[in-house]
Amino acid sequence: MRALEGIKVLDLTRALAGPFCTLMLGDYGADVIKIEIPGTGDDTRHWGPPFIGDESAYFLSINRNKKSMTLNFKEDEARKIFLKLAAESDVIVENFTPGVMERFGLSYDEVKKVNNKIVYCSISGFGQTGPYKSRPAMDQIMQGVSGLMSITGEPDGDPQKIGIAVTDIGSGMWAAYAVMAALYYREQQDTGQYIDVSMLDSQVAWLTYQAGTYFATGESPKRLGAAHPNLVPYQGFMCKDNKFINIAVGSERIWERFCTGIGLPELKDDPDYAVNENRVKNRSKIIPFLQEHFLKRPLSEWVADLQDQNVPCGPINDLQAVFNDPQVLERDMYTTMEHPTAGKIKQTGLSIKFSESPGELKLAPPILGEHNDEILSSIGYSDEDIQRLRNNSII
Repeated sequence: MRALEGIKVLDLTRALAGPFCTLMLGDYGADVIKIEIPGTGDDTRHWGPPFIGDESAYFLSINRNKKSMTLNFKEDEARKIFLKLAAESDVIVENFTPGVMERFGLSYDEVKKVNNKIVYCSISGFGQTGPYKSRPAMDQIMQGVSGLMSITGEPDGDPQKIGIAVTDIGSGMWAAYAVMAALYYREQQDTGQYIDVSMLDSQVAWLTYQAGTYFATGESPKRLGAAHPNLVPYQGFMCKDNKFINIAVGSERIWERFCTGIGLPELKDDPDYAVNENRVKNRSKIIPFLQEHFLKRPLSEWVADLQDQNVPCGPINDLQAVFNDPQVLERDMYTTMEHPTAGKIKQTGLSIKFSESPGELKLAPPILGEHNDEILSSIGYSDEDIQRLRNNSII
């Protein structure tokens, strides 16, 4: 039995933050019904290239373990169908702009009338309150507004965004965590509740030690490229073969082992570098020196010698290397599943390993409206009813 077996989720999300939340719930057993616009569906169905057959690789990456149903909320009967589904569901997740669900007549207050135990989670850019609540939001915008881009990039370069949509994905993770907390609360108090997840809030919370630096000094942290603001050396270095090694010296014990591993044991007692505080102050001297030193040998030799000294280090892999890495393969983080039109598709694996209730890649990312008949039949609609709904563009 999977951990969320028996939990029914209505998923009115598209793009990334919401779908990542419901992906997490579906991977561990929740029955997720993805409700989409007839004819077009989730925006990401059309984000490409690349496509695998007619399917967007982007969509396929975040929509497994879900069933697809289409509903046209411009029609009253579609709203009635949704409320009928909501009456027997546990969770609703939506990521429309604040106010849209109210205009559909499907707000938390309306759903609560048919199911007061519902956990209703709204994900938006700026949240349901505040002067920015109605502004459109995408990950690119939120990485800027949240301050993340101001601390990402080279010191003499432009602000940069992270290479994945981290604000979207982080918000999806916060939302999945919130849903689980609310379900636990419901077990104790026998009532559902409303959850307001903001991409801005989510990213500001992730600022952690960078925020701590600002709180302590009153100065905004600067961009340091691959380096760490509080630890030295803690960054990447180019090696002789033009490949990069990552080094993470997080304590004086590691510093001593690091100096031995790179063949410079005399460095550990140098007063300019013996403790991290001095290494940070002398960053401009030690980092260029180490960079010149790392250019003397290829990546594999440096990694071997430093790992022999138990120094945290490793290569900076591209994705081809990642998905051929023996540790990644051993942990089942690269897997495949069958798709009805695209054939065998590749997927990232399940990141959380439970001993008693493991997750499962059970359902391939659905074709638009693939499960209309199955879902409608389950709530009492006949074949004739379903055909009428289809003919009237309700589904």
